[in-house]
Amino acid sequence: MRTVTTTIEERSPLKPWAGVPRRLSEMFRPHLEALAEEMIEEILAGIPEYARPQDEGYARLVRLAVEGALRQFVDLISDPESSWDSVAAVYREIGWAEAREGRNLDVLQTSLRLGARVAWRRLAAESERYDIDRRTLAGIAEAIFAFLDEIARAATDGYTKARAQEAGELEHRRRRLLDLLLAEPPAAPQAIADLARLAQWRVPRTVAAVVLYERGRQPFSHPSLPPDVLADVNRREPCLLVPDPEGPGRGRMLESALRTWVAVLGPTVPTEDAAKSLRWAREALPLARRGILPSDRLIRCADHMPALVVFKDEELVRAVADQRLAPLKAVRPRHRERLMRTLLACLQNGFNATEVASRLHVHPQTVRYRLHQLEELFGTWLYEPENRLELEMVLTVWLIAPPPEEPAALPQSID
Repeated sequence: MRTVTTTIEERSPLKPWAGVPRRLSEMFRPHLEALAEEMIEEILAGIPEYARPQDEGYARLVRLAVEGALRQFVDLISDPESSWDSVAAVYREIGWAEAREGRNLDVLQTSLRLGARVAWRRLAAESERYDIDRRTLAGIAEAIFAFLDEIARAATDGYTKARAQEAGELEHRRRRLLDLLLAEPPAAPQAIADLARLAQWRVPRTVAAVVLYERGRQPFSHPSLPPDVLADVNRREPCLLVPDPEGPGRGRMLESALRTWVAVLGPTVPTEDAAKSLRWAREALPLARRGILPSDRLIRCADHMPALVVFKDEELVRAVADQRLAPLKAVRPRHRERLMRTLLACLQNGFNATEVASRLHVHPQTVRYRLHQLEELFGTWLYEPENRLELEMVLTVWLIAPPPEEPAALPQSID
C-alpha cells in the first residue's frame, strides 16, 4: 500500500486541512457513522449535563452536531473551500442552547475535547493500516485543532447573541416594570407581581424614586448600580427606583454611584405609592438646578420638606410676600436682608433675643435693636400667632430666592 505523506510546503497556515492529502477523505468517510456513535457515547458518559433520556430534541441536536462536524471535517480535506454554513448553523444553535440553559461554554469546550480525543484515538489506531506517516499525522492533528477552533467560534457566536438577547429582554421587562410602578393611577398589584417575576425583581415593602440630571462633566459616567435598583437613564427624565432605601449602606451606595449626576432622592414610601415619591423628587430637581437646594451631593427630599412645600406654589407665595413684606421695601437692601433674617430667626425661636443672637452670631442687644425697627415697620401684627407660619413661608422664599431689585430709588430710608 502506498504510504500517505505530505510536505510542510503543502500545508496552509490559515487552513491546515488544505495540507492533508485529499485521498484520506475517501478513506475516512466509510468510518464516520461508527465514529460518531463512539464520540456521542463518550460525550454523554463524560458530561452528565448532556445525558437527557427524556429530551429527544436535545439528543437529536447533539447527534446532529457530532455527525455534522465529522462530515464537515472530511469535506474540508476533500475540498478546503467547501461551505461551513450548515455545521456553523448547528454549532451556533448549540451555543444558543447553552446560554438558554444558563451554562457557560466550559461544558461545550469539554465535549469538543472529548470528541476530538475519540477521533484522534481511532485515527492513531488506523494509521498503520492506512500507512499514514508521522508527518501526515501531525498535519491532521493541526487540522483537527484548527477545526475545533472554528466550530467553537460558531458556538460562541450563538452563545453571545443569546445572552445579549436575554439581557435585552430582561432590561426591557425591567424598564416596563419601572413604568408600571411609577404609573398614576397605580397599576394593579397582580400585574406588577407578574412582571416583577419575569424581570427577576423581588417586590420590596418600601421604595424611593430618584430623579437625575447630568452635571455636564466629561466624560459622562453611567451610574454603576446594584441589580435590584430599577433604572432608566436614557428616558427624557432619567430616574431610578430604589428598593428598601432605608436599608444599611443604601445611602452610601447612591452617593457613590451618582457622583456625576445632580440626583434627588424622593421620600421613602410603600411600593404601591412609588409615583408619590417620584412626584416629590421631581418637585425638588428644578430647585436644585436653580441653586435653591444644594446639589453637590445626593439631595434627600426628607431633609428639605419645608422648602419643597413653600416652593410648591412659588408664584402664590411671592404674591403674598409682596403684600406682607411691603413695609421692608423702604429699607436699604443690605439692612433689609439683616432685618429679614432676624425676623425669621425670631419666628423660629419664639422671639427669644438670646437664642436668636446665638443663631445669628450677633449680640442680643443687636437683636433687640433690629426687633424694635421691625415693630416700627409692622406694628403688633408681627406677634399675632395666625401670622407666624405665613411670615416664615414668605421670608423663606424671599431669602432663598430674592426677587430682582427695583431700579427706582425708594423715597424713604430706615437704617
